[in-house]
Formats: sequence, structure tokens, C-alpha cells
Amino acid sequence: MTSRTERPRNQLWFRRCPRLWAAGGLVALLLLGGCQAAVLDPKGPVGLAEKTILLDSLAIMLAIVVPVIVATVAFGWWFRASNLKAVYLPNFEYSGRIEMIVWSIPLLTITLLGGVAWIGSHQLDPGAPLASDKPALDVQVVSLDWKWLFIYPKQGVASVNELVVPAGTPIHFTLTSASVMNTFFVPQLGSMIYTMNGMATGLNLMADEPGVFRGRSTMISGDGFPDMYFDVHAVAPDQFDAWTGRARANGPTLDAASYRDLSKQGTTRDPYTYRDVEPGLFGAIVTQRLPPGPGPVVKNPDPSIVSPKTEF
Repeated sequence: MTSRTERPRNQLWFRRCPRLWAAGGLVALLLLGGCQAAVLDPKGPVGLAEKTILLDSLAIMLAIVVPVIVATVAFGWWFRASNLKAVYLPNFEYSGRIEMIVWSIPLLTITLLGGVAWIGSHQLDPGAPLASDKPALDVQVVSLDWKWLFIYPKQGVASVNELVVPAGTPIHFTLTSASVMNTFFVPQLGSMIYTMNGMATGLNLMADEPGVFRGRSTMISGDGFPDMYFDVHAVAPDQFDAWTGRARANGPTLDAASYRDLSKQGTTRDPYTYRDVEPGLFGAIVTQRLPPGPGPVVKNPDPSIVSPKTEF
């Protein structure tokens, strides 16, 4: 039993509870104020299909979650101590009907979720071309420490931390990494995919309308990871042609020497372009004829620290 001296403390704690809940709710709203529902605001066919899968999966799961919550509250209320109508059965052990209901609903839910995931994963194959009457734009992507390199092989230009594409045109990405494994993700366009050193992966996306969409890496890759983001500018086709024309008129040439400088660790705040790209540069990066980035430079290393062997 609670003593008389403890009751005022308990009562004071319960009086403070509403204020604590209100303060916690306010803090949660402030923390969520910087969040953006980018995944639920798609601007392309792939992102829209993924949003549909998320909502369908949520509806299927709510079909079991909501009845369980309602049943829990109903059972607690019905079998309360003051309800004399509730029948207590201490010797109850088994009911085939209850077992059938308890197991059939989760089994049906898992079957439906599995079907949605199975069909959706095949329909949204990253390597499958998107249906369109326009030819796809080829873009080669290289993830570096800690920046993104975008090469337009047919246009002969490249950009760093800025991806400009024509709206309404399918984009075929070929991606690799010149450093550690990384991830390429534009939430409003859909389909996150990994970039890996020594190999190339394919991805097809499209922006339905003009706009600026944030893209970034979603895998922690070192000190500069927080700044490893880029903007996707979806523009009208004539504006894209104008951008490629400006890129050809300004900036340095992206060749093996300039690429080695670019591959050094560091962040780039302002995006920039290359007016020309050495033929076969992306293939040399994938096949490692151009070696991966040098990684961190350790000045005055401590000889007591064990370092990886460079000679065998």
C-alpha cells in the first residue's frame, strides 16, 4: 500500500504528466519540422510506383494491426474486475476456431505482402528501360570521396555535384565507385542503388515535370559524408540543350590527370562542369586502369600504429 508520505509525490507526478507529454510532443514536432516527405511526394514514374507499394503494404498491415489493437482494448475492458458478466474459465486450454482465426489472418497478411513485394520488385527492376517514346539520356555516375561526378558521354561534358536532365525523358544511369561502396538516391525519383568499386550497375529513372530534386548518398563513407549531396535539375529539353552548350564553352577538360586530382578526398560546395571528357574515361575507372582514389593522407604517422602492408 502507498503510504501517506508517498501519496503527495505520486499525485504531484501525475499532475505534471500532461505538461511532460505536451513538452515531449512539442520537441517531437520541432525535430520533425526539418523532415521532408520526399518519398511520398514522387515526381517520376518509378517514385510513384514505389509510393503505391508503400501505401498498399501499409493498408495490408493495418488490416491486422487495427483489429489487434481494438481486440486488446476490448478484452481489457470486458474482463475488468468490476464486470461481473465476464466469465472466467481457468481450465480453458484449446479452441480450434480461435487457433484458425489467430493464425489465418497473419498468414493471409504475409501472403499479400509477399505478393506485393514479389510483383513490385520485378516491375521496378532498376535495369529495365522505362516505357517512353523518347530515347533515353545516358549518364555515367562516379561516386568519389566525397563528391559525385556525372559524365554525359553523348554530349561530351561532365559535371560535379549537379545533375541536369530533361524532364519527361528517361535517364539511363551507369554507376560505379572510385572509392568505397556508396549509394545513389534521389528520393522523389525513386530506386536507391549501390555504387561499387570495380563494377558498374544500371538504373533507369525519369522526372515527369521540371523541378529541383535533392539527391545524396545514404551510406556513411567518412568525414565528408554529410556534405555528399547533389541537386537534380529537371528542365525543359531546350533548356537542357542550352546548359550543355554553356558547359562546352567553359571549364577544364576531364582527362586522366584532372580526374586524379578530382578523386582526392575532399568536399565541393559549389558545382562546376567540364567542357570536354576524355573518351573511354568511365570505362577506365570501372576497369581500374585509372586507380581508385588515394584515400586519406596521413601526415606524420605514429610508428607504433600497425599499418597495412604495401609490399608482400
